[in-house]
Formats: sequence, structure tokens, C-alpha cells
Amino acid sequence: MQSRRNFLASMGSGIAALAAVPVKAATKTNIVLMMTDDLGYECLACNGGTSYSTPHLDRLAASGIRFEHCYSQPLCTPSRVKLMTGRHNFRNYKRFAHLEPEEITFANVLRDAGYATGIVGKWQLGYDASLPQHFGFDEYCLWQLTQQKNKGERYTHPLIEENGEFLPRGEKAYGPAVFNDYARDFMTRHKDEPFFLYYPMVLTHDPFVPSPDSEEWADTPHKKDNKFFADMVAYMDKAVGQVAAHLDELGIRENTLLMFTSDNGTHRSLTSRMGDTVIRGGKGTPPDAGTRVPLIASWPAHIKEGRVSQDLIEFSDFFPTILEAAGAPLPEDREIDGVSFLPQLRGETGNPREWIYIHYDPHWGSFSKVKSKFARNQRYKLYHDGRFYDVPNDPLEERPLDLEAAGPKARAVRKKLQAVIDKMEKRGSVFRPDLDLD
Repeated sequence: MQSRRNFLASMGSGIAALAAVPVKAATKTNIVLMMTDDLGYECLACNGGTSYSTPHLDRLAASGIRFEHCYSQPLCTPSRVKLMTGRHNFRNYKRFAHLEPEEITFANVLRDAGYATGIVGKWQLGYDASLPQHFGFDEYCLWQLTQQKNKGERYTHPLIEENGEFLPRGEKAYGPAVFNDYARDFMTRHKDEPFFLYYPMVLTHDPFVPSPDSEEWADTPHKKDNKFFADMVAYMDKAVGQVAAHLDELGIRENTLLMFTSDNGTHRSLTSRMGDTVIRGGKGTPPDAGTRVPLIASWPAHIKEGRVSQDLIEFSDFFPTILEAAGAPLPEDREIDGVSFLPQLRGETGNPREWIYIHYDPHWGSFSKVKSKFARNQRYKLYHDGRFYDVPNDPLEERPLDLEAAGPKARAVRKKLQAVIDKMEKRGSVFRPDLDLD
């Protein structure tokens, strides 16, 4: 693979110039982005969920800001590609478990701007040991880097690579604990310089197995049962709390932007409750249960008290938000689809979105049949095939709206959303033929 340096040179001065733009000392905020795996909006108590215990995330939300309308892609790799590059999937998502080598990630830009950069957790972006460095990460501790999923698990007896070496695979080792130890060690080693830690967690993805805090851990740590999802949520929540507490211990909590989200909705074999409402997981599907995810941000120097925002956030928005928080420039050679929500984090009005757009063409297993494109706001959602829904009143999308009966407001929104879809299709939002990945 072409080296990062040669690749930047081949792209011309526009990107290479990023390294020449210094970050002012006053804007050197530490940034930690934690993203859990397969956890829908409904799973957090602070969002109204009543099935699981999430006290650490609840406290983080109470002292920071909680967004009620954050939307991911419906599936893991499409979400990761969009999150890391700030671009819609039709621009750069070609196949599952892959990130195009010519893409620029937030870590590329931040490393060029003087940040120490690290990634810990789940990779799933190509099976080559050089890729983390290529995409901007100085160091890593990862599952599913050079070894595919069938080569080793992420939980008990985990197969983990750390900076070019495989870690010992103890029978009672627990992958999430290994990753959390590495995350805290990374922050400790870089506490005296600006750092960016991207932490795509392996929890709470299936298989649903005991955690070290489960009663069954001592005797049957490999036992699979959906009942263990609650234990996995609790352990994930504890891990977030440990990261936040460690920032306090290091004395750098005030000037660290800590964000938490999820890559897509909950596994479809699971049901959760929000009071009397039962929600079936929607991973891989475009309704709210597959795309609406939690988003919490805490930044004591700038977020003084708990707030709740109704602003629309989509995954392309993390890229410009993180770069703006670091005082780093956007790449000049490519179109970035995201809109920074940094002003909202600081308590300002900012430039909130009127709509989000999702292009979902998964190229993976049975999900390949669930292709969809849609534009939406907080209430209404329009698909490229004309289906139009009032989502809060029809979350399962079973009753397309009759425009004549819907009223003038709904018709006006539909017109605006159709204009968004038309614009995106002119920019290249088309479904590609499925690829043979063998």
C-alpha cells in the first residue's frame, strides 16, 4: 500500500498543507470519542429507557449535553466510514469492512495539526497492519485488524493486536477490560500534550455473553444468552465512567471534550422498554430503531450544566465538529457533508440542520436487500421511492402519509425533503451493484 507521505504528496498541496497549519495553544482541547456497538437510543436511562442500568452515562448527560436526534447509518462499517471522514456513504463506502485508502480521516488531520492520536477497540476497516497509521493513528490496540472475525473473538480469550504485536490470549482475559486499560494508559502517557482518542468499543455487539461482573462469569464465561445483554450494557456504562474518572484523576477533565454515541441500533433479536413502550432492536434497518442513537457530550470548561438539545445531528457532523474543537482545518480538496455542532456544545445557537440525509447501500449479507435513501427532520421522513412518514406517530413506518389528508405543513416539509433527495442524487447518490468479496 502506498505510504501516507507519498499518498499526500500525490494529492497535491491542498492536503499536504494541512501539516503546515499550526494549532494555537489556546485551542488545544483534548478529544475523546467513544462509540459503543449496536446500542439504540432506547437503551439509556437518561433517554427514557427502563430496561438497563446506565448510571455513569446518566451522570455524564446531567453534567453535559444530551442530544435527542442523533442519527447514524443503520449498520456498523457504513457508520464508521461516515463518522471518520465526514462524508456520505455514496462518496466513499464501497464495501463492508473497508475504508477507501484515499480517504482522509479526522485522525489524519489532527495528527498533522500536532495531536497525539490513538484508536482502541474495534477496527473492521481493512485487514492490513499498516492501515491505522495510514489513516492517522499514531498507536492502536484493536480487535479485527489483520485477523477477520472467525479467527478470534472480542470478549473472552480475545484476539487483540497492539501496535504490531498480538497480545497474550488468556482464557479469562476480557477484551473490553483490555481496551479500557489501554485507553486510560494512552491518556496518561499523553496528558501533557493535546491528544485525540477514538474509542470504538466492542461492547455491546453479539454474541451476548457474561461480563466479569456477571454471576456466570466464573463458571461459564462463554455461555450465550440474550439475557446477558443487560450485563454487557452495564459493563459498557462502567467503562465510560472509568474513562471520565481517569480524566479527573489526571487533572485534564476541564479541557477534554468527551463524546459518547453508538454506531447503529440494537440487535434485532432484542427488545427493550421505554416505560410501557416495547421497542424491538432495528440494527441494519432504516427506521428509528436502526438509526436513532444516543449522543452525549461533556466538556466542563464549556458545558457548565446539563442541557438537552433537539437539534438534528448525523454522523458526518462529527468530523467538522472535532476539527473545529481542535482548531484544525478542513481538507480543501474534497466536499465535506457534515455540519459542525461545536457552537451548540458551547451553548450557542450555531447553524442547526433543517434536515439529515442517509444513503444506505450496505453490501453485506442479507442487509444488502435493505437499500434505502431518505431525508428527514425531527418529525417527518421521506424515502427516495416516495414513502413519507410521521415518525413519532408511526415509528415502525407502517402507515405512509396521505398528502391530501396530512395538511399543508406536512406537504411543505415533504417538498423540502424531496429537494434534498434530488440534490443528493445529482451529486452521485446512486445504488451500486453488489460486489463479490470472495
